[in-house]
Amino acid sequence: MRLEMRLAGLRSLQTATAVLRNRKVQDLPGHICQLRAPSPSFAKQSEHISDIHFCLQKFGVLKINLGFEDDNCDYLQQIIRNLHQQHGHGLPIDHSASRGWFWDIRPTQKSVEGSYKARSETANSFPWHTDCSYEAAPPRYFALQVLQPDRCNGGTLSILKMDRLVDLLSEQTRSILCRPEFRIDVPPEFMKRDREQHIVGSLLSRSSSREESFVNFEGRFREDIILPLTRDAKCAFEELKSVILGPEAAKHILDLAPDKLPRGSIILLDNRRWLHARNQVKDPKRHLRRVRWDACSFGPVGAFDDF
Repeated sequence: MRLEMRLAGLRSLQTATAVLRNRKVQDLPGHICQLRAPSPSFAKQSEHISDIHFCLQKFGVLKINLGFEDDNCDYLQQIIRNLHQQHGHGLPIDHSASRGWFWDIRPTQKSVEGSYKARSETANSFPWHTDCSYEAAPPRYFALQVLQPDRCNGGTLSILKMDRLVDLLSEQTRSILCRPEFRIDVPPEFMKRDREQHIVGSLLSRSSSREESFVNFEGRFREDIILPLTRDAKCAFEELKSVILGPEAAKHILDLAPDKLPRGSIILLDNRRWLHARNQVKDPKRHLRRVRWDACSFGPVGAFDDF
């Protein structure tokens, strides 16, 4: 019986997780579901693809443990193709002609003169953010496959559910954050000639999930590139930042240290329902590979085009 049918009508996260466990799905602390892929053939099994889709829809986070070597990320590429074919996920957009869908996340020693490094290409910490928050149509999902974990216990991935933050905000602030009153600048390392240098939009939006979901809001955030355009927006932005860094939100942070994401792990996240951050990378050989997919528009478009 298909997983969605077996879980029809369930509204308890604990109950849903218990049923998933009967399907050989484990969970990490904080109800992060885990699936095993013992062989590459699992990427072509419709039941396996349905389980992945279900976990992303209901929980927005999933860890897959590979039982085989796959430095080319063939399994990950295949499941994304099948999520597209079987569940309507949008395909990734190529990063470049040479890199295709995938982006290598590892510290690089040098950058080309006159160019900027993406933060993912440095060993520096990366505060709370969502990926591609400067795009009008940011990707809904991204995945990271661990090729070489940080052997010096650095580079910990931390995640924080957007719903937890929204619950801590005042009703007025929620409403203001849903308005298109924020300028979001394109970072220098992603700026392209003849392309817009910023967008104007909201930081929160009502969920636009293609299926019924437990989530009510989705968000985008990267503090260093956001400029509030009104007094109300500035106050709301300050409250949001205060909540993100506050003690109540800290209770809900899930830290995925290298021992929880060893080589052969894949972590998949809903980019709109979870913030993520990374502390300093200590191992120069740390190597992850990232792919983003299912890009779609976020919230209302602003009317502050002159800013």
